[in-house]
Amino acid sequence: MATTPMPRASSARIHVNVDGVDHLDEVEPRLLLIHYLRDRLGRTGTPIGCDTGNCGACTVDLDGVTVKSCQLLAVQADGCRVTTIQGLAGQDGAWHPLQKAFHEQHALQCGYCTPGMIMAARDLLRETPDPTPEQVRDALEGNLCRCTGYQNIVRAVLAAAAELRRQGAPEPRGAGADLPRASGQEAVT
Repeated sequence: MATTPMPRASSARIHVNVDGVDHLDEVEPRLLLIHYLRDRLGRTGTPIGCDTGNCGACTVDLDGVTVKSCQLLAVQADGCRVTTIQGLAGQDGAWHPLQKAFHEQHALQCGYCTPGMIMAARDLLRETPDPTPEQVRDALEGNLCRCTGYQNIVRAVLAAAAELRRQGAPEPRGAGADLPRASGQEAVT
């Protein structure tokens, strides 16, 4: 009995803004967002952890909502704005207060979970600018760390919250979505 070759998946056209840069692409409908970000766009700051949504290492912001990018297809991000850990730094290269606090509070060891932890903590701080340690732990429960024991992570999130309050109003939901783009930043890949 002869086997029939599997039909090749058709491609889908997507338009997505990643870290302030527009991208128009043809992708396979089954391509996961994490693979699109890393393999097509070179946004390797977002690691692939478990590929099952359990560890949270691949957490990104999608139109103001924190999502695990291994659980979404790239086509589901069509028309959306995605912020990765690499998009948190200011245009001048200054670290986001969460990035700085994780460094200063020794909230990382191997660093694998750090991007997801920071992105999840950012979501918490948009909703709760002055969280308790328990609120931080609850907000990060979907993100696993195998190294630190979480104490320094909680300390870093609380320190970043204090710094954001000192600087003024915390980021509104969807912050960064309306950042002006410098001319020439639109990329067609």
